[in-house]
Formats: sequence, C-alpha cells, structure tokens
Amino acid sequence: MNATFLAPLLFCLAPVQEAPDQESAWDQGYQVTQTPAVLPYRDRAEVENRILRDRLDHLLPGLMREAGLDMWLVICREYAEDPVYLTLVPSPVFAARRTTILVFNDLGEEEGIERLTVSRYGQGDFYTSAWEEGGSLDEQWARLAEIVAERDPARIGINVSDGWATADGLSSGLHARLTDALGPELSTRTVSAENLVVRWLETRTAMEMAVYPQLVHIARSVISEAFSERVITPGVTTTADVRFWIRDRFEELGLDLWFQPAGNVQRMGWPAEEGSVIEGHSDAVIQRGDLLHTDVGIHYLRLCTDTQEMGYVLRPGEADVPEGLKRAMAIGNRWQDLLTTSFELGRTGNEILAATRAKADAEGITCSVYTHPLGFHGHGSGPTIGMWDNQGPTPLRGDWPLHADTCYAIEGNVTVPIPEWGGQKVQIKLEQDGWFDGEQVHYIGGRQTEWHVVR
Repeated sequence: MNATFLAPLLFCLAPVQEAPDQESAWDQGYQVTQTPAVLPYRDRAEVENRILRDRLDHLLPGLMREAGLDMWLVICREYAEDPVYLTLVPSPVFAARRTTILVFNDLGEEEGIERLTVSRYGQGDFYTSAWEEGGSLDEQWARLAEIVAERDPARIGINVSDGWATADGLSSGLHARLTDALGPELSTRTVSAENLVVRWLETRTAMEMAVYPQLVHIARSVISEAFSERVITPGVTTTADVRFWIRDRFEELGLDLWFQPAGNVQRMGWPAEEGSVIEGHSDAVIQRGDLLHTDVGIHYLRLCTDTQEMGYVLRPGEADVPEGLKRAMAIGNRWQDLLTTSFELGRTGNEILAATRAKADAEGITCSVYTHPLGFHGHGSGPTIGMWDNQGPTPLRGDWPLHADTCYAIEGNVTVPIPEWGGQKVQIKLEQDGWFDGEQVHYIGGRQTEWHVVR
C-alpha cells in the first residue's frame, strides 16, 4: 500500500478498533469543519478491489449457505445492468459488456466458492474465464449450460423478485434465454436469489467500516461549509444557490452525488401546512432569522452517504441561536436516541418503528420516522423503518429482520413549537449515518447536536 493511498485513510481506521462499550468518536455530536482528502481515481480502484476481494472470499460463502443456494447466476447486458452487478466486479468497471455472465458455485466449506465468468471480456483474476472469447452468443449460452450440468447444483439462485427491486435484475429476455439454455430439468432447479442479494447488499465488512467514516466526514464537512457566511450572504443568496454550490463542491472534489441536493428554509411568519414533513420553502432568498435545511448524498468507494442537517442565520444583534431552537435540536437528538435504542437483533423494521413511536408518544415527542438501509445504494436493501408518507407497517421490506453489521440513514423529524417565534411550529429534520454492530448503533461520522450558524 503506497503512501498516497494510506495517508487519507489513517484518521478513520482507529474507530473500528474500539470496543462497543467505549465512547467512540463515531457517536460524538461534533461539527465537521475540515474536508478530508479524497483519493485519486487510481487509488480508489485499489481500495475498492481490496474490499471486493475480501467480500468475495470471506463474506459470500456464508451468505450463499445461509440462503441455501448451491449456485448463483448473475446475468445482464450493457444498458440493462443488474443492480447487484457492479458490486461484484473489480474497478474500474462501468458497465456490463454485451451479455455478461457470472457464476458462483459452492464447492464446500474447505474449498469455498468457485467464481467463473462466461463472458466475452474477462474480470482479471477475480473470476476464472470459462469460455473461449470469440464464440457466438449461442455458444456462450451452451457453455453456461455445460458448466451448470457438470456441477449439478440442487438449487440455482437467479435474480428474480416480486418485492425487491435490487434482487430483480435478470431481465425477461435473459430469463427466457437462460431457461432455454438450461433445458426443462435444470430449469426446475432455479429459485429466487432475493435473500442472498439483500444480505450481500446490506452487510458491511470490517474493511468497509474502516473507510466509511471518511465518506461521512466529507459529506458533513461540505454541509458545514455551505451553511456558513463563506457561502451564504443573507438577502442575496438563494436556496437554489446553496443547492448548486453543494453540487459544484462535490464535483470539484471528484465525487458523485446519487441525488440532487435539497435546500430549503423555514421562517418566522411562514407557518407551513401541518404534515409528516414540512418541506419548507425551496425557492427563496435566504434572510436573517431563517432556519436552513439540506439533504445530501454522495457515492464514493462504492458506498453511499445520506445526510440531513440544519442551520440558522443570526438576526442583527443575535450572538447565538435562540434557546427555543437549541431545545428543538435537543429534542431531535432525543428522538434519534429513542430510535437507535430500539434496534435489536432480529427485530423487523416494522417492529423497530412501532417501538420508537411508542417511546416518543410516552415522552410527548411529535415525530416522523423514515429510516432506511444504506450501503452500495443510498436507499439500500434491508429493513425499512417507516416511510415519510406511512408511519404504519411497510409490507415486505418492513418485515425484513435486523442483522448485525448493517448501516442505516437514521432519518426522520420532530415537530416543535418555538417560543421565540410566537409558538410557531418548526421541524428539525435530521439524518445521520449509523452502523449497527449487532448490539448497538454507532454514528459513523458523528451526528449534529449543534446548529450550523451563519453569522
């Protein structure tokens, strides 16, 4: 590992060495003010491929056996990539090439998983090429059928699913072609691989958790800069200016966003319509006394962040944020605590939601919970814990149980009346990234406990 690769990662390796019962930097409510270094593309590939090899060698075998699959086929084409495909191939790969076929065959606990590619283009030493390049498409499918028949798997997982979009990546045309190639007997052995896909996508490894804090620090540092006088001039800067400044800042850093940043204000005298989410005014010139909100998600080292934080623009003569708003932020943090302490191994997302809402009701906290898994995708696979438009059970995705070594966007809001605003209600909309280690939730890059202040 060269120095260029190592230096940006040194600061974020320490937290994963701490025992769960120790106070960790992950869980502190500090503000991030300095943007960590971002790796150049060549060094990103090195990190991504080290992580991928570790996942394929050490994580996949157990997950395949947990799902009861002897073989797993991932088949897709350029322009119609399977959602799981890019999580399985080495960097730099941007797309499938023609018809791309990956075969995972379980050879048993001692030998592990045999990884093959039956494709025109190879995948380096991550997969053994099992087809001579240059043959026809018919020959490619015939070769796949030979491989399956030779290995004689009892249960063949394929990516078809009614309920999970991420596990439904096998297109109709390729499914028909696969059925044709395998023939009547082998085709009867195919089953949905949805349980394997969800577990593969939701599970985070120690190597991933060593780098994840850096991603969150980067995202939070850009929000901190955006919600400051370095970017905002009250009476001049608009919410759109802030949104696009954030987007441009990530572009400067060479980082991808997985959605357009949000940016809006709440203002004294502008009571919003009551609802589960007060959207605020997303098309306004920012004025003194405004509450600021943003929602930002980046994609880096194949992992996603999702962060919402709040800011306040001081009025003339104000030296600090009004006490009513400080109290509202504290209530928001208390809501987060009620949610994260409801995480219990094996509980479903719906059960966590119900437990959280019961605790909030008992403490008189008006809240809305819409927390989701986080990982390779921003809206990841795993247990859904409430929806912004549904505070009751979510079928299927809400019934998925909580597993260890999974990450979540701890997302939701609290509605609080502000005395300094004549009792007008505001929403504190918070979203911080957390890791569930099987016993408790740790904030990956801290959480917001104090307001960003524009002076």
